[in-house]
Amino acid sequence: MDYLPLGSSGMKVSRLCLGCMSFGGPEPGGLTWSLGYEDSKRIIDRSIDAGINFFDTADVYSAGRSEEILGKAIDGRRDDLVVATKVCSPMGPGPNDKGLSRKHVRHSIRKSLERLRTSYIDLYQIHRWDYDTSIKETLTTLDGLVTDGRVSYIGASSMWAWQFAEALDLSETLGLEPFVSMQNQYNLTYREEEREMIPLCLARGIGMIPWSPLARGFLTGKYKRGHKQGGKRFEGDSRLKLFYFTEQDYAVVDTLVGVAKEKGASPAQVALAWLLHKPGVVSPIIGVTSMRQLDELIEAQSIKLSSGDLKLLEETYKPRPTVGFV
Repeated sequence: MDYLPLGSSGMKVSRLCLGCMSFGGPEPGGLTWSLGYEDSKRIIDRSIDAGINFFDTADVYSAGRSEEILGKAIDGRRDDLVVATKVCSPMGPGPNDKGLSRKHVRHSIRKSLERLRTSYIDLYQIHRWDYDTSIKETLTTLDGLVTDGRVSYIGASSMWAWQFAEALDLSETLGLEPFVSMQNQYNLTYREEEREMIPLCLARGIGMIPWSPLARGFLTGKYKRGHKQGGKRFEGDSRLKLFYFTEQDYAVVDTLVGVAKEKGASPAQVALAWLLHKPGVVSPIIGVTSMRQLDELIEAQSIKLSSGDLKLLEETYKPRPTVGFV
């Protein structure tokens, strides 16, 4: 396993990050396809044995259960790992149970620390942009969390590039803790981030940790044209059906499958290898529900793609509507 600094920070993370949205189980608020504690722990243990030191979750995943599972699974070895979580999404019915206000952020981090069984979070990320709270209030609040030691670094997730630029500029102007990472949707079937967000991150030294590198499983090639789709993930993930399954998406997969056969690899491995070859991408966030999937993606690091391979994989893509900001 290789390690890179996360953006302009001195903190080094593994080239793969284990996403923990798949951990939660059948409890109320959990995703129908997510795993309970024992299955999740086995995957976490295997990840650590393979050299993965970077784990990403969010307070909203399975109503906090994902954080609880991760915290329990890494208890006793937490300081060797990089733990990332996120704040913004609704965690209750009240008017202050969501967003990036000082009140909600301070309450949310206290609860996240309890669930994660830790006194600090390595990377605390704003999950989305809060249109009801000034970014100055959010930035000063996050700066305070770094100052008091509850947070080491701050990051952001999907938003418009102009919003991220505004936040970066204001942090610099006010002398506040800057964002070091951007968690954006980026994969072979969704490359709209290449227009503005990725150039902005490259110019500002922001490390990218893309979510959905396999397009919620679409880039594994398991979904076939003209076939009745099914499975726990398909039935339980409304965004999978909303984001993908156009003719263009299938065309991208056709090319991906061809390159994968030539490389003696799986489509998922080549899709992940493509991301690892892209400038500014530090650690794609992989989500798995089986040991087989995990081992397959870990092996993707060894796949080398030529400039010709990259061109072939990319040439089928056509601009598409922007999604994933909500």
